[in-house]
Amino acid sequence: MRTWREMRGFPLAVQLLLVNQLGVNTGFYLLIPYLATHLTDNLGMSAAVVGIVLGVRNLSQQGLFIVGGSASDRLGARGVIIAGCALRTVGFALFALGDDLGVLLAASVLSGLAGALFNPAVRTYIAQEADERKAEAFALFNVFATTGALIGPLLGSALLLVDFRTSALTAAGIFAVLTVAQALVLPARKVEPGRGTVLGDWREVLGNRAFLAFALAMVGMFTLENQLYLLLPDGARRATGWDGAAGLVFLVGTLTNLALQLRITRALKARGDRARWIATGLGLMAVAFLPPALVVGSSGHPALRALPVLAGALLLYLGVMVAQPFVMELIPGFGRSELTGTYFGVFYVVSGIAAAVGSTVVGWAMDAGERGDAEWLPWACCALFGLASALGVAWLRRTGSLPTPQRPAVPVPATA
Repeated sequence: MRTWREMRGFPLAVQLLLVNQLGVNTGFYLLIPYLATHLTDNLGMSAAVVGIVLGVRNLSQQGLFIVGGSASDRLGARGVIIAGCALRTVGFALFALGDDLGVLLAASVLSGLAGALFNPAVRTYIAQEADERKAEAFALFNVFATTGALIGPLLGSALLLVDFRTSALTAAGIFAVLTVAQALVLPARKVEPGRGTVLGDWREVLGNRAFLAFALAMVGMFTLENQLYLLLPDGARRATGWDGAAGLVFLVGTLTNLALQLRITRALKARGDRARWIATGLGLMAVAFLPPALVVGSSGHPALRALPVLAGALLLYLGVMVAQPFVMELIPGFGRSELTGTYFGVFYVVSGIAAAVGSTVVGWAMDAGERGDAEWLPWACCALFGLASALGVAWLRRTGSLPTPQRPAVPVPATA
Protein backbone atom coordinates (compact mmCIF):
# COMPACT_ATOMS: atom_id res chain seq x y z
CA MET A 1 0.00 0.00 0.00
CA ARG A 2 2.86 2.38 0.79
CA THR A 3 4.20 1.90 -2.74
CA TRP A 4 0.86 2.90 -4.28
CA ARG A 5 0.59 5.96 -2.02
CA GLU A 6 4.07 7.07 -3.02
CA MET A 7 3.30 6.52 -6.68
CA ARG A 8 0.25 8.79 -6.53
CA GLY A 9 2.50 11.63 -5.38
CA PHE A 10 4.14 11.76 -8.82
CA PRO A 11 2.77 13.27 -12.05
CA LEU A 12 0.46 11.10 -14.15
CA ALA A 13 3.21 10.50 -16.70
CA VAL A 14 5.54 9.00 -14.08
CA GLN A 15 2.72 6.86 -12.68
CA LEU A 16 1.97 5.47 -16.12
CA LEU A 17 5.62 4.73 -16.83
CA LEU A 18 5.99 2.87 -13.54
CA VAL A 19 3.04 0.63 -14.40
CA ASN A 20 4.46 0.42 -17.92
CA GLN A 21 7.71 -1.02 -16.55
CA LEU A 22 5.77 -3.65 -14.61
CA GLY A 23 4.10 -4.66 -17.87
CA VAL A 24 7.33 -4.49 -19.89
CA ASN A 25 9.18 -6.84 -17.55
CA THR A 26 6.20 -9.16 -17.20
CA GLY A 27 5.87 -9.48 -20.98
CA PHE A 28 9.60 -9.83 -21.53
CA TYR A 29 10.25 -12.44 -18.86
CA LEU A 30 7.25 -14.60 -19.67
CA LEU A 31 8.73 -15.14 -23.14
CA ILE A 32 12.50 -14.64 -23.47
CA PRO A 33 13.69 -17.14 -20.78
CA TYR A 34 11.81 -19.90 -22.62
CA LEU A 35 12.75 -18.91 -26.17
CA ALA A 36 15.89 -21.06 -26.39
CA THR A 37 13.96 -24.16 -25.24
CA HIS A 38 11.28 -23.50 -27.87
CA LEU A 39 13.85 -23.14 -30.64
CA THR A 40 15.65 -26.36 -29.72
CA ASP A 41 12.87 -28.65 -28.48
CA ASN A 42 9.92 -27.49 -30.61
CA LEU A 43 11.65 -26.32 -33.79
CA GLY A 44 14.67 -28.66 -33.69
CA MET A 45 17.27 -25.94 -34.24
CA SER A 46 20.92 -26.48 -33.42
CA ALA A 47 22.62 -24.74 -30.53
CA ALA A 48 24.58 -22.61 -33.01
CA VAL A 49 21.41 -21.31 -34.70
CA VAL A 50 19.78 -20.65 -31.34
CA GLY A 51 22.85 -18.67 -30.35
CA ILE A 52 22.55 -16.59 -33.52
CA VAL A 53 18.86 -15.80 -32.90
CA LEU A 54 19.45 -14.83 -29.27
CA GLY A 55 22.66 -12.97 -30.09
CA VAL A 56 20.94 -10.91 -32.81
CA ARG A 57 18.26 -9.83 -30.34
CA ASN A 58 20.84 -8.84 -27.73
CA LEU A 59 23.08 -7.05 -30.24
CA SER A 60 20.11 -5.16 -31.72
CA GLN A 61 19.27 -3.85 -28.27
CA GLN A 62 22.69 -3.20 -26.73
CA GLY A 63 24.20 -1.74 -29.86
CA LEU A 64 21.34 0.66 -30.62
CA PHE A 65 20.67 2.18 -27.20
CA ILE A 66 22.43 5.34 -28.38
CA VAL A 67 19.94 5.60 -31.26
CA GLY A 68 17.00 5.40 -28.86
CA GLY A 69 18.61 7.97 -26.58
CA SER A 70 19.25 10.44 -29.40
CA ALA A 71 15.75 9.93 -30.76
CA SER A 72 14.37 10.81 -27.31
CA ASP A 73 16.32 14.07 -27.30
CA ARG A 74 15.50 15.05 -30.88
CA LEU A 75 11.94 13.75 -31.32
CA GLY A 76 10.63 13.59 -27.77
CA ALA A 77 10.62 10.65 -25.38
CA ARG A 78 6.87 10.05 -25.64
CA GLY A 79 6.85 9.10 -29.32
CA VAL A 80 9.94 6.92 -28.94
CA ILE A 81 8.39 5.02 -26.01
CA ILE A 82 5.21 4.37 -28.02
CA ALA A 83 7.17 3.30 -31.11
CA GLY A 84 9.33 0.95 -29.02
CA CYS A 85 6.38 -0.80 -27.42
CA ALA A 86 4.62 -1.10 -30.79
CA LEU A 87 7.73 -2.68 -32.34
CA ARG A 88 8.02 -5.18 -29.50
CA THR A 89 4.37 -6.11 -30.01
CA VAL A 90 5.16 -7.00 -33.62
CA GLY A 91 8.42 -8.75 -32.71
CA PHE A 92 6.87 -10.98 -30.07
CA ALA A 93 3.91 -11.79 -32.34
CA LEU A 94 6.40 -12.93 -34.99
CA PHE A 95 7.97 -15.31 -32.47
CA ALA A 96 4.53 -16.84 -32.04
CA LEU A 97 3.64 -17.06 -35.72
CA GLY A 98 6.93 -17.82 -37.46
CA ASP A 99 8.94 -21.04 -37.62
CA ASP A 100 11.24 -19.97 -40.46
CA LEU A 101 14.72 -18.75 -39.52
CA GLY A 102 14.25 -15.51 -41.48
CA VAL A 103 11.07 -14.69 -39.57
CA LEU A 104 12.71 -15.52 -36.24
CA LEU A 105 15.69 -13.28 -37.05
CA ALA A 106 13.29 -10.46 -37.98
CA ALA A 107 11.48 -10.99 -34.67
CA SER A 108 14.81 -10.82 -32.83
CA VAL A 109 15.84 -7.59 -34.56
CA LEU A 110 12.46 -5.92 -33.95
CA SER A 111 12.24 -6.93 -30.29
CA GLY A 112 15.84 -5.84 -29.68
CA LEU A 113 15.38 -2.52 -31.47
CA ALA A 114 12.22 -1.97 -29.44
CA GLY A 115 14.16 -2.25 -26.19
CA ALA A 116 16.86 0.06 -27.56
CA LEU A 117 14.16 2.67 -28.21
CA PHE A 118 11.99 2.64 -25.11
CA ASN A 119 14.56 1.84 -22.40
CA PRO A 120 16.52 5.13 -22.60
CA ALA A 121 13.35 7.03 -23.54
CA VAL A 122 11.46 5.89 -20.41
CA ARG A 123 14.35 6.87 -18.15
CA THR A 124 14.69 10.21 -19.92
CA TYR A 125 10.99 10.97 -19.47
CA ILE A 126 11.08 10.03 -15.77
CA ALA A 127 14.21 12.12 -15.16
CA GLN A 128 12.53 15.12 -16.77
CA GLU A 129 9.19 14.75 -14.99
CA ALA A 130 10.42 13.84 -11.49
CA ASP A 131 12.61 16.96 -11.03
CA GLU A 132 14.23 16.89 -7.57
CA ARG A 133 12.56 13.55 -6.73
CA LYS A 134 14.46 11.55 -9.34
CA ALA A 135 15.93 9.16 -6.76
CA GLU A 136 12.50 8.26 -5.36
CA ALA A 137 11.05 7.89 -8.86
CA PHE A 138 13.81 5.52 -9.91
CA ALA A 139 13.45 3.63 -6.64
CA LEU A 140 9.79 3.01 -7.49
CA PHE A 141 10.86 2.14 -11.03
CA ASN A 142 13.11 -0.56 -9.55
CA VAL A 143 10.23 -1.91 -7.45
CA PHE A 144 7.92 -2.25 -10.43
CA ALA A 145 10.67 -3.70 -12.65
CA THR A 146 11.62 -6.32 -10.05
CA THR A 147 7.99 -7.29 -9.50
CA GLY A 148 7.48 -7.74 -13.25
CA ALA A 149 10.64 -9.86 -13.45
CA LEU A 150 9.06 -12.22 -10.88
CA ILE A 151 5.55 -12.30 -12.36
CA GLY A 152 6.78 -12.87 -15.91
CA PRO A 153 8.50 -16.26 -15.46
CA LEU A 154 5.66 -17.53 -13.26
CA LEU A 155 3.07 -16.57 -15.87
CA GLY A 156 5.28 -17.93 -18.63
CA SER A 157 5.60 -21.30 -16.89
CA ALA A 158 1.81 -21.53 -16.61
CA LEU A 159 1.21 -20.55 -20.25
CA LEU A 160 3.78 -23.04 -21.50
CA LEU A 161 1.48 -25.78 -20.20
CA VAL A 162 -0.66 -24.80 -23.20
CA ASP A 163 2.11 -24.07 -25.74
CA PHE A 164 4.82 -21.55 -26.59
CA ARG A 165 2.66 -19.66 -29.08
CA THR A 166 0.11 -18.89 -26.39
CA SER A 167 2.90 -17.50 -24.23
CA ALA A 168 4.31 -15.37 -27.08
CA LEU A 169 0.91 -14.01 -28.10
CA THR A 170 0.17 -13.13 -24.47
CA ALA A 171 3.46 -11.22 -24.27
CA ALA A 172 2.62 -9.43 -27.54
CA GLY A 173 -0.83 -8.60 -26.17
CA ILE A 174 0.69 -7.04 -23.04
CA PHE A 175 2.87 -4.76 -25.17
CA ALA A 176 -0.10 -3.89 -27.40
CA VAL A 177 -2.09 -2.76 -24.35
CA LEU A 178 0.89 -0.72 -23.11
CA THR A 179 1.23 0.92 -26.52
CA VAL A 180 -2.43 2.00 -26.55
CA ALA A 181 -2.29 3.22 -22.94
CA GLN A 182 0.76 5.37 -23.63
CA ALA A 183 -0.76 6.83 -26.78
CA LEU A 184 -3.94 7.77 -24.90
CA VAL A 185 -2.59 8.87 -21.52
CA LEU A 186 1.09 9.84 -21.72
CA PRO A 187 1.34 13.65 -22.01
CA ALA A 188 3.49 15.07 -24.78
CA ARG A 189 6.39 17.30 -23.75
CA LYS A 190 7.54 20.23 -25.83
CA VAL A 191 10.77 19.35 -27.62
CA GLU A 192 13.20 22.18 -28.15
CA PRO A 193 14.88 22.16 -31.58
CA GLY A 194 18.27 20.47 -31.25
CA ARG A 195 21.33 22.53 -31.95
CA GLY A 196 24.05 20.98 -34.03
CA THR A 197 23.90 17.42 -35.35
CA VAL A 198 23.30 14.00 -33.83
CA LEU A 199 26.93 13.11 -34.48
CA GLY A 200 27.89 16.28 -32.64
CA ASP A 201 25.76 15.18 -29.69
CA TRP A 202 27.52 11.81 -29.67
CA ARG A 203 30.93 13.46 -29.79
CA GLU A 204 30.00 15.70 -26.88
CA VAL A 205 28.85 12.80 -24.72
CA LEU A 206 31.73 10.51 -25.70
CA GLY A 207 34.14 13.36 -25.00
CA ASN A 208 32.93 13.60 -21.41
CA ARG A 209 35.69 11.57 -19.76
CA ALA A 210 34.16 11.72 -16.29
CA PHE A 211 30.93 10.24 -17.63
CA LEU A 212 32.72 7.46 -19.53
CA ALA A 213 34.77 6.63 -16.45
CA PHE A 214 31.56 6.38 -14.43
CA ALA A 215 29.91 4.15 -17.05
CA LEU A 216 32.90 1.81 -17.01
CA ALA A 217 32.96 1.82 -13.22
CA MET A 218 29.36 0.59 -13.24
CA VAL A 219 30.29 -2.56 -15.17
CA GLY A 220 30.30 -4.46 -11.88
CA MET A 221 26.70 -3.54 -11.11
CA PHE A 222 25.38 -4.86 -14.42
CA THR A 223 27.61 -7.94 -14.39
CA LEU A 224 26.52 -8.89 -10.89
CA GLU A 225 22.84 -8.16 -11.58
CA ASN A 226 23.05 -10.62 -14.47
CA GLN A 227 24.04 -13.32 -11.97
CA LEU A 228 20.47 -13.26 -10.67
CA TYR A 229 19.71 -15.21 -13.85
CA LEU A 230 22.88 -17.32 -14.07
CA LEU A 231 25.10 -18.01 -11.08
CA LEU A 232 22.68 -17.62 -8.16
CA PRO A 233 19.88 -19.80 -9.62
CA ASP A 234 22.51 -22.39 -10.56
CA GLY A 235 23.88 -22.26 -7.02
CA ALA A 236 20.41 -22.69 -5.52
CA ARG A 237 19.71 -25.69 -7.74
CA ARG A 238 23.04 -27.32 -6.91
CA ALA A 239 22.60 -26.73 -3.18
CA THR A 240 19.14 -28.27 -3.01
CA GLY A 241 19.02 -30.64 -5.97
CA TRP A 242 15.67 -29.03 -6.84
CA ASP A 243 15.12 -27.06 -10.05
CA GLY A 244 12.40 -24.97 -8.41
CA ALA A 245 14.91 -23.55 -5.92
CA ALA A 246 15.88 -20.94 -8.54
CA GLY A 247 12.48 -19.33 -8.00
CA LEU A 248 13.33 -18.74 -4.34
CA VAL A 249 16.09 -16.35 -5.42
CA PHE A 250 13.58 -14.12 -7.22
CA LEU A 251 11.01 -14.42 -4.45
CA VAL A 252 13.50 -13.26 -1.81
CA GLY A 253 14.49 -10.31 -3.97
CA THR A 254 10.98 -9.22 -4.88
CA LEU A 255 9.66 -9.31 -1.31
CA THR A 256 12.72 -7.43 -0.04
CA ASN A 257 12.40 -4.89 -2.82
CA LEU A 258 8.72 -4.23 -2.13
CA ALA A 259 9.34 -3.86 1.60
CA LEU A 260 12.53 -1.81 1.68
CA GLN A 261 13.38 -0.03 -1.60
CA LEU A 262 11.62 3.27 -0.89
CA ARG A 263 12.67 3.33 2.75
CA ILE A 264 16.32 2.75 1.83
CA THR A 265 16.39 5.40 -0.90
CA ARG A 266 14.66 8.03 1.20
CA ALA A 267 16.87 7.41 4.24
CA LEU A 268 20.13 7.47 2.26
CA LYS A 269 19.14 10.51 0.21
CA ALA A 270 19.10 12.53 3.43
CA ARG A 271 22.49 11.22 4.58
CA GLY A 272 25.58 11.89 2.51
CA ASP A 273 26.23 12.37 -1.18
CA ARG A 274 24.96 9.98 -3.84
CA ALA A 275 28.37 8.69 -4.95
CA ARG A 276 29.08 7.47 -1.43
CA TRP A 277 25.95 5.32 -1.46
CA ILE A 278 26.61 4.03 -4.98
CA ALA A 279 30.04 2.81 -3.84
CA THR A 280 28.47 1.32 -0.69
CA GLY A 281 25.83 -0.51 -2.75
CA LEU A 282 28.48 -1.93 -5.06
CA GLY A 283 30.44 -3.09 -2.02
CA LEU A 284 27.35 -4.88 -0.72
CA MET A 285 26.92 -6.55 -4.10
CA ALA A 286 30.52 -7.77 -3.92
CA VAL A 287 30.05 -9.16 -0.40
CA ALA A 288 26.90 -10.97 -1.57
CA PHE A 289 29.01 -13.60 -3.35
CA LEU A 290 31.10 -14.55 -0.33
CA PRO A 291 28.56 -16.65 1.66
CA PRO A 292 27.88 -19.02 -1.28
CA ALA A 293 31.62 -19.24 -2.02
CA LEU A 294 32.30 -20.50 1.50
CA VAL A 295 29.91 -23.46 1.26
CA VAL A 296 29.96 -24.60 -2.39
CA GLY A 297 30.85 -28.24 -2.69
CA SER A 298 30.22 -28.88 1.01
CA SER A 299 27.94 -31.60 2.32
CA GLY A 300 24.95 -31.24 4.59
CA HIS A 301 21.19 -30.92 4.50
CA PRO A 302 19.97 -29.26 1.26
CA ALA A 303 17.98 -26.63 3.17
CA LEU A 304 21.03 -25.59 5.17
CA ARG A 305 23.19 -25.49 2.04
CA ALA A 306 20.62 -23.24 0.36
CA LEU A 307 20.71 -20.63 3.12
CA PRO A 308 24.08 -19.07 2.13
CA VAL A 309 22.88 -18.80 -1.48
CA LEU A 310 19.66 -17.09 -0.41
CA ALA A 311 21.66 -14.84 1.93
CA GLY A 312 23.83 -13.91 -1.04
CA ALA A 313 20.73 -13.15 -3.13
CA LEU A 314 19.37 -10.95 -0.34
CA LEU A 315 22.64 -9.00 -0.06
CA LEU A 316 22.81 -8.61 -3.84
CA TYR A 317 19.29 -7.20 -4.01
CA LEU A 318 20.06 -4.86 -1.10
CA GLY A 319 23.16 -3.61 -2.92
CA VAL A 320 21.13 -2.92 -6.06
CA MET A 321 18.49 -1.13 -3.99
CA VAL A 322 21.15 1.09 -2.41
CA ALA A 323 23.02 1.95 -5.62
CA GLN A 324 20.69 1.87 -8.61
CA PRO A 325 18.30 4.79 -7.91
CA PHE A 326 21.25 7.12 -7.32
CA VAL A 327 23.02 5.87 -10.46
CA MET A 328 19.95 6.78 -12.52
CA GLU A 329 19.70 10.12 -10.73
CA LEU A 330 23.33 11.04 -11.46
CA ILE A 331 23.42 10.28 -15.19
CA PRO A 332 21.47 13.39 -16.36
CA GLY A 333 23.78 15.59 -14.27
CA PHE A 334 26.83 14.87 -16.41
CA GLY A 335 25.80 17.25 -19.18
CA ARG A 336 23.16 19.42 -20.82
CA SER A 337 19.54 18.54 -20.08
CA GLU A 338 18.89 18.50 -23.85
CA LEU A 339 21.14 15.43 -24.06
CA THR A 340 19.63 13.39 -21.22
CA GLY A 341 18.48 10.65 -23.58
CA THR A 342 21.86 10.45 -25.30
CA TYR A 343 23.62 10.13 -21.95
CA PHE A 344 21.31 7.28 -20.93
CA GLY A 345 21.79 5.62 -24.33
CA VAL A 346 25.59 5.79 -24.24
CA PHE A 347 25.61 4.64 -20.61
CA TYR A 348 23.69 1.49 -21.50
CA VAL A 349 25.80 0.80 -24.59
CA VAL A 350 29.09 1.06 -22.65
CA SER A 351 27.98 -0.76 -19.53
CA GLY A 352 25.93 -3.32 -21.47
CA ILE A 353 28.80 -4.39 -23.71
CA ALA A 354 31.27 -4.44 -20.82
CA ALA A 355 28.81 -6.40 -18.66
CA ALA A 356 28.39 -8.95 -21.46
CA VAL A 357 32.14 -9.45 -21.38
CA GLY A 358 32.00 -9.74 -17.58
CA SER A 359 29.25 -12.34 -17.73
CA THR A 360 31.31 -14.31 -20.25
CA VAL A 361 34.19 -14.30 -17.78
CA VAL A 362 31.85 -15.54 -15.03
CA GLY A 363 30.58 -18.30 -17.33
CA TRP A 364 34.17 -19.33 -18.08
CA ALA A 365 34.91 -19.35 -14.33
CA MET A 366 31.89 -21.63 -13.73
CA ASP A 367 33.17 -24.13 -16.29
CA ALA A 368 36.78 -23.90 -15.11
CA GLY A 369 35.76 -24.24 -11.47
CA GLU A 370 33.74 -27.35 -12.19
CA ARG A 371 36.57 -28.96 -14.16
CA GLY A 372 39.25 -28.06 -11.63
CA ASP A 373 37.32 -28.83 -8.44
CA ALA A 374 37.26 -25.11 -7.60
CA GLU A 375 33.55 -24.37 -7.43
CA TRP A 376 34.30 -21.21 -5.45
CA LEU A 377 35.98 -19.62 -8.50
CA PRO A 378 32.96 -17.91 -10.16
CA TRP A 379 31.77 -16.58 -6.80
CA ALA A 380 35.18 -15.11 -6.06
CA CYS A 381 35.28 -13.68 -9.59
CA CYS A 382 31.98 -11.86 -9.00
CA ALA A 383 33.17 -10.51 -5.66
CA LEU A 384 36.24 -9.06 -7.39
CA PHE A 385 34.07 -7.44 -10.09
CA GLY A 386 31.95 -5.75 -7.42
CA LEU A 387 34.98 -4.64 -5.42
CA ALA A 388 36.64 -3.15 -8.50
CA SER A 389 33.50 -1.18 -9.33
CA ALA A 390 33.10 0.06 -5.77
CA LEU A 391 36.72 1.24 -5.71
CA GLY A 392 36.27 2.88 -9.11
CA VAL A 393 33.28 4.92 -7.96
CA ALA A 394 35.03 5.79 -4.69
CA TRP A 395 38.01 7.09 -6.68
CA LEU A 396 35.77 9.19 -8.94
CA ARG A 397 34.05 10.60 -5.86
CA ARG A 398 37.37 11.45 -4.24
CA THR A 399 38.61 13.27 -7.35
CA GLY A 400 35.37 15.28 -7.61
CA SER A 401 34.54 13.87 -11.04
CA LEU A 402 30.90 13.05 -10.31
CA PRO A 403 27.98 15.48 -10.44
CA THR A 404 25.53 16.16 -7.65
CA PRO A 405 21.79 16.68 -8.19
CA GLN A 406 22.32 20.37 -7.39
CA ARG A 407 25.49 20.94 -9.44
CA PRO A 408 25.83 19.36 -12.89
CA ALA A 409 29.35 18.45 -13.85
CA VAL A 410 31.04 20.41 -16.60
CA PRO A 411 31.92 18.02 -19.44
CA VAL A 412 35.66 17.57 -19.90
CA PRO A 413 36.58 18.01 -23.58
CA ALA A 414 38.42 15.16 -25.25
CA THR A 415 42.07 15.74 -26.15
CA ALA A 416 43.09 15.65 -29.78
